[in-house]
Amino acid sequence: MALLIKNDDMSFKLLKKELELSDGNLSSHLSKLDEQKYIVIVKTKKDNRPHTNISISQKGKEDFKTYISQLKQFIKDNE
Repeated sequence: MALLIKNDDMSFKLLKKELELSDGNLSSHLSKLDEQKYIVIVKTKKDNRPHTNISISQKGKEDFKTYISQLKQFIKDNE
């Protein structure tokens, strides 16, 4: 989610490389995020090959920012 917030959208291939995950592992994580409507997955073809692009949804941005705020507050409260 942090990568998508920073970059708005990324290809599956680039996300896989950046996160150092296998295809299956990344697909599993993305499926869960997609179920919660945190991301948007667009599958197309580029040069007759499958291309998957992932972007963060407005709900994903809002909920991630809320999570970060809560995490900061938790850390502050426990210093």
